[in-house]
Amino acid sequence: MKDGKKNTIKKRTDNKDIKNQIASLEESLKRALADYQNLERRVVEDRASSVRFANGQLLEKLLPSFDNLYLAEKYIQDEGIRLTVQKLTQSLEEVGVRRIDVLGKEFDAATMECIEVVDGNENMVVEELRPGFMLFDKIIRAAQVKVGKGD
Repeated sequence: MKDGKKNTIKKRTDNKDIKNQIASLEESLKRALADYQNLERRVVEDRASSVRFANGQLLEKLLPSFDNLYLAEKYIQDEGIRLTVQKLTQSLEEVGVRRIDVLGKEFDAATMECIEVVDGNENMVVEELRPGFMLFDKIIRAAQVKVGKGD
């Protein structure tokens, strides 16, 4: 009888070891799966970040040409130029670029660069000299403005 008890105890111990191993392997599998999912997410985020960075560099190179169009629209008053600027602005917005709205706003040093202080409402933007742009939430270029000094 003693041999029968030893075998039963040994079988229970073996079953317990096997269950522990299964539990350990399940935990390892869950951890590996979570690591893989995190890696996938990081890769997607890195790709998106790379695209945004590349777009930002391209836009910085193109901004002087945009400036010429904006100035032409401002001083020539041609319908064709106005429509071109409108379409260009719309296309930029579709890819996450937006022009910083400054006219009539309170001066914000984070998005604007004060070029000149003139008569006008204190700390309010009186005129935009060069438009500023943001790519998603990152400033590509600050707007250059004239700011009122108060009466």
